[in-house]
Parts: sequence; C-alpha cells; structure tokens
Amino acid sequence: MTRTITIAAGQLGPIAKDESRSAVVERLMDLLSQAAEANCELVAFPELALTTFFPRWFTEDIGGHDHYYETEMPSAETQPLFDLAKELGVGFALGYAELLTDDSGATRRFNTTVLVDQQGEIVGKFRKVHIPGHESDEPWRPFQHLERRYFEESDAGFAVHRAFGGIVGMATCNDRRWPETYREMGLQGVELSLIGYNTPIHYAPDPGQNALQGFHNHLCMQAGAYQNGTWVVGIAKGGTEEGVESLAQSCIIAPSGQIVAQAVTTGDELIVAKADLDWCKQYKETLFDFARYRRPEVYQRITTQKGVIEPPIDSPTEAPA
Repeated sequence: MTRTITIAAGQLGPIAKDESRSAVVERLMDLLSQAAEANCELVAFPELALTTFFPRWFTEDIGGHDHYYETEMPSAETQPLFDLAKELGVGFALGYAELLTDDSGATRRFNTTVLVDQQGEIVGKFRKVHIPGHESDEPWRPFQHLERRYFEESDAGFAVHRAFGGIVGMATCNDRRWPETYREMGLQGVELSLIGYNTPIHYAPDPGQNALQGFHNHLCMQAGAYQNGTWVVGIAKGGTEEGVESLAQSCIIAPSGQIVAQAVTTGDELIVAKADLDWCKQYKETLFDFARYRRPEVYQRITTQKGVIEPPIDSPTEAPA
C-alpha cells in the first residue's frame, strides 16, 4: 500500500518588531485551519516564526534581545496552537528562538525547531547547526546579520524521527545550503525534510549574489532532495520586515528534485502537496543506493578537515600509477 501524506508549507509575511506573540500565533492558527480544510496532516512553519528577525539589530548586552526567546514550549501564548493542532488532527513544525539554562547554570541560546504530531505532542527537536553572519557590531551594513552573536551552533547534528507514517528530518535556513545536511539525514533514510528560513535579499558581503537569492534557494534544496531521495519542504518568512526585504518562494520539492508547489506571494500563504513517501525508493534504491555505491573510505576530508587546504604550488599532483 502506498504511503502518502498531504503536507503544507505555512509561509509567513513580515512580523513587526512590536507585534505580540498572541497576534502571531493567531496567524499561525489561521494557516493551520486552512491546512485542515485542505486535508493536510502536517504543516511546516518558518524559522523564527514567532518574532521579527531580531539578529538584524546589535545590542551591547547580549541579553538585550532575550524577550524574543522562548523559555518553554509550549508556553501560555503558544499553547492555543498546540490545542488547535490536537483538535484538528494536524501536526506542525515550528521555528523559534530558544533560551535555556543548562545544568551548570549557564544561559544558552539556540535557533530551534520542534516537530509536533497530530495529538499536539512534541515528537522531535532540532537546533540549527550552520550559523551564518557575524558576531560583532558592523554598523557599515544597511542592516546586520548577528546570528553568530545571538545563537550558538548546535553539536547535536541532524536526527530524524519516525512520524506521520514516514521518516522526518528538520534543518534551518543556512543549513539548507550545505550538502552534508541532507546526506546526514539521507544516511538515516529520511523521506521528508522540513526547512524553515529567513533570507534577506541583500547580501552585504557580496551584493552580486542578490539577484541569485531565489535561484540559490531552490538550487540547494532541489539538489538535496534528488541526491538523497527525499521530499523537501522549504518555508519562508518573506516580504519587507522592518525595512529589510526577505525572500519568499516557499516550495515543496519531490524526491526527483522537481518543485511541485510554490508560493506566489510574499505574505502569509499556504501551499499544499500530496507526498508519496514511497516515491523516495525510486532514488534510494537506484542511482543513490548508498549501500552499493557510496565510497566513505575516500571521503575522509569531509569529516577530518574544516577549511580549504590547497596542494603545494611546487608539488604538482601525480596521476595514480
């Protein structure tokens, strides 16, 4: 019997700096209700779906943005979303800023996504691995990208979860640009990857890339889907938020690498697709049969080397005998 799941990307438009959590949750609940009307079993929301993208501002005190973080999930303000999910029988993935105190008493800040099942229970958590941007104040920029100041890198990696009748993984924004993200999940048999993002159109270190933001966004996710035989759902918070224009173009990608649904606005929008999880086997068991074709013994640089090491100029590489 074919395993199918009707999935949705719940794209968000801008969230104002002073917009309340309860107002944002109402927007999420509206998208969740639309998903139920479309007979969806799962709807994925963007990265930092509860607040404006606060790393665009520098605060002298690193705790100056702590009011944007969640100290519990669900909280009193987000509980209605969980309750509605249970009532409607629609699960969701939700990105947010997580603030916690570890066993040593240290404060830790993560860019987090939770996976919630159709009973309104958290069944998985992911913390962003590849943190982009910069750590220090750079006022020359038209806006800043201080993710590396306000979030730490997760060392938990890319777990997958048995949920919604398949194997589900999560990643966040910049993670989607790295092939290792998909391969780590692919080696665990992932069939559905949920990736929320907040991506400014303007890239200060190289504005020449601005016109390619949409192309690069789809390129990396389509490649990851195809090369690992998985469905990929990319979910944006788009539009002009606090003066910064961000990419929309949320999409649902098949294991073939083809985009089967795409948002056409930059605001709150739901896109839907019926995902045949067994389609994944057509790639996992042919071109990308890892057990048969992978050569991990010749990939050692991937896990032992971080930066680029070029060959010596005076030592030309010799062809193998």
